Amino acid sequence: MPRYYFNTRIGEELISDPEGEQLRDPDEVWEIARAMIRELLKLEGAEGGLLNATLEVTDDAGEIVLEFPFTEAILDMTGEAATRH
Repeated sequence: MPRYYFNTRIGEELISDPEGEQLRDPDEVWEIARAMIRELLKLEGAEGGLLNATLEVTDDAGEIVLEFPFTEAILDMTGEAATRH
């Protein structure tokens, strides 16, 4: 299985994921990225510019395979809450 690295970009700062995670396909990468963002926002809130952050997922070659803005995960959460009622 390929290894993916979940790096967080806040403005010009990049917080690297040195270990990465082995996942089966891009769909699983997207699901993990969304879950990571949601958990981080629950723990940290919008402090430190997190609402302007992006999760940049790279492969073993260092190529970006997914850019997931934190705000996109929030919008998705709002949509889910609305459909449960």
